[in-house]
Amino acid sequence: MESYQIFLLLMAVYLLVLIGIGFYFTKRQKSVTDFWLAGRKINSIGIGFSAASSWMTAGGILAVIGFYMLLGMGSIWGFVAPNILALLLIALLVGKIKHLPAITQPELLEQRYSSTLRGPVAIIIAIVMVLFAVADIKGLSLVLEVFFGLPPIYAAAIVALAISVYVTLGGFSAVIWTDMIQFIMLATFSIAIALVVVNAATTGSADVPAISTSELFGNVPSDWWNPFIIGLPAVMIFIFAIIPGWVTEQDPWQRIWAAKDEKSARNGMIMGSFLIFLIFGVACTVIAIGLNHLYPSIPASFADIGMGAMAQAEPALLVFIVENLSPLALGLCAVGLAAAAMSSADTFATSGGSCLSRDIYQRYIKPDATMKQMMAVNRVALLIIVAMATVLSFYIQSIIDVIHIATFIASASYFFPLMGGLFWKRATKEGALAGLIVGAVAQIGLTVVDLVKTPPMSPAYLDTIHPLLSNHGVIVGMLLSGVAFFVVSLATKPSSAVNLAPFFADEAAKLEKEVMVVDESDPDYKKLVETIEKEITGDRASVKLNLEASATINWDKFVNELKSIHPSWVTPSGRDSVYRLTKADMLACVSLTRGENEKEIWFSSEPMAADLDLSTKEFLVAFKQVAEALSNIGLLMTLPSADNR
Repeated sequence: MESYQIFLLLMAVYLLVLIGIGFYFTKRQKSVTDFWLAGRKINSIGIGFSAASSWMTAGGILAVIGFYMLLGMGSIWGFVAPNILALLLIALLVGKIKHLPAITQPELLEQRYSSTLRGPVAIIIAIVMVLFAVADIKGLSLVLEVFFGLPPIYAAAIVALAISVYVTLGGFSAVIWTDMIQFIMLATFSIAIALVVVNAATTGSADVPAISTSELFGNVPSDWWNPFIIGLPAVMIFIFAIIPGWVTEQDPWQRIWAAKDEKSARNGMIMGSFLIFLIFGVACTVIAIGLNHLYPSIPASFADIGMGAMAQAEPALLVFIVENLSPLALGLCAVGLAAAAMSSADTFATSGGSCLSRDIYQRYIKPDATMKQMMAVNRVALLIIVAMATVLSFYIQSIIDVIHIATFIASASYFFPLMGGLFWKRATKEGALAGLIVGAVAQIGLTVVDLVKTPPMSPAYLDTIHPLLSNHGVIVGMLLSGVAFFVVSLATKPSSAVNLAPFFADEAAKLEKEVMVVDESDPDYKKLVETIEKEITGDRASVKLNLEASATINWDKFVNELKSIHPSWVTPSGRDSVYRLTKADMLACVSLTRGENEKEIWFSSEPMAADLDLSTKEFLVAFKQVAEALSNIGLLMTLPSADNR
């Protein structure tokens, strides 16, 4: 059987497994939290494997190996070290991030500032995710082209087919657990290939002499191991250019929100950084040293790099596989690299797709969209992200450059509005919008100028002007964004207590608490105790109640009525999510969303586990207030008896 046929067979089996995982989780989606955040039930192992898998693309592996072959350890600052350091820094921020009441970063920024921020941030994040997905498609395209001579459209088709099915079926739960499978496959591939490459290098061939393992690693030039060979200023520029964008990237935050508790989120991020180190820092290093010996025509020192060297180094591993492995092994390698592409692409497509579906469509176009409708829209949004990435993949040649461009846009646009909003009470919506617009426009403009004015096979145009303008001028873009953010914030009116309460404890104390009186002998209370769904997940509990009204609910009319008769109900992030804001911990507040159909309302809250009994009483008050508002617009809603459930 030919290697291509083996690949198709193995790929079909693999895709069926992924789709099966999607089907497994599809019946478990009983709230928006279940779909977008896996019900906040993921343990540290799931977080760790998924966090590592999402940042390890097929293209990234090829690029890392290629740069090791050319620059040695001096190349780690452009990709490897920021990967590891960003996850460790995110682990330090878990306590601040974990209990924030949001599903996406644009939603979070709306709660912190106003609706003015949500749309622009959603668009920028979607663009960034598209660019990240380009690297995945580009990497898989290179694999399929070298292995089987296939055109790039095949890579896009494989990625689009897989993630559009299993992600939209199983939501973020499917992403997490398929990521675990994909990382195991990727790690197996990386370690096995490292051993094969070392064996080939030490065995020798007609073109290269056989050497011992100690000679293979002992003869590496000393400069190759020096991580600071590019100079400390360049190292600092890379750190400040890349890490802010990766620390504020939406997908690791989404994993923190999906974790069952702070400990799981923190340990998962630390575990993810260690797993990345094992693959990028160990396996890829071994592979690069072996390939340098096997392909001596590729430059192997900092001083000898030519502008076309990366075009030789990046596909070197693929060439080795084709030349040395059996058809079965070749097919297995192709599936392993395809898994690497999908493990990242599903994350980027999910993050970008959620911005298009939840933060654009549901927030501005159809706030009363049901979960069934949102599932369909989310599937289309995923395909839009993949389609845009596919088109751009034909125009962008460098895998690592497209990753950097996406990162720089993120760093320069929403780093200050997001992180400033979390830690600086004086940040305002006007300052955040100014920082966002100034940073995004400046960075996109600098990137375009740099790409247009750089001649083929030449140093980047902005690099030749001044070192601070290197990396497409991202330091300047971030500086302009920061100045705009702080200056405009100080010149404008401070944010209200409602906007500040979820982020700052002293502001939360200013919220007026509604007095709650519940009679436990109330028949509705007894029905509620029998009907409500409770589950403890880590340090919090998940409380759910899905009810139907007597007829189709006019969502806007209902929300307006509810807010008018009971001011404790608020919509800080749009009418699609209504909170009964009676405490600073918004996750513990009862919230309402549309259900599967237009008659259904989903009640939910995530109180601390110790407050679970109190939450049941709060649900009764919330139910009665909702029933009252529905009655005022001509609808009925009752609690089912135990016999009718």
